[in-house]
Amino acid sequence: MTVANEVQKRIEEYLDTLRARLRGVKKQNAREFIEELRGHIQDRISAAGEMTPAAVEKVLAALGDPNELANEFRTNALPDETEEHTKSPIRILSILFRWASFNFTGLFMLVGALAAYLVGGLLLIGATLKPFNPHTVGLWAFHDETGDLNLSLRLGTADPPAGAHELLGWWIVPIGLLAAVGLVFTTSRLTRWSARKIKRSNVFA
Repeated sequence: MTVANEVQKRIEEYLDTLRARLRGVKKQNAREFIEELRGHIQDRISAAGEMTPAAVEKVLAALGDPNELANEFRTNALPDETEEHTKSPIRILSILFRWASFNFTGLFMLVGALAAYLVGGLLLIGATLKPFNPHTVGLWAFHDETGDLNLSLRLGTADPPAGAHELLGWWIVPIGLLAAVGLVFTTSRLTRWSARKIKRSNVFA
């Protein structure tokens, strides 16, 4: 094997490791990143003035571990993916789950989105079940043993607390539907806005 072939083989080994770690990233983005990095490596080796195994190892060492490099690229690519897929809550959560595995910013956004989608889902379920269980589904207000006022959204799985007063009645159907759709829509838009801001400021934990 010639020196040039040995150098090229080592470069491809590095890029193959990097490529394997980029699974899940959009293929076009991963491909462009690999080719850009390949050109950068070759330019750095040419600038060193010698095409030797030692020279390529020095260049690759300066780039860093391919696994860490891939993680950094995946993290920075996630805001782009989030912006492109905000119409699907399931897709948003899938991206945020991956993002949360990299840094605190992603975890914070995931918790917020999960909470908002959960509330939206409960409101939708309540509005849907009200016609089937009109006496046990609804938003109820009651006083606990200490006299404090409490609110409870019941979905028909149990009777309302003793002495509870239903607040919305049949209005829970239109209000619940509108609130659920609005909450899901707002959460998706807010996630997209946050991803754009993070991308611009490059604030990653």
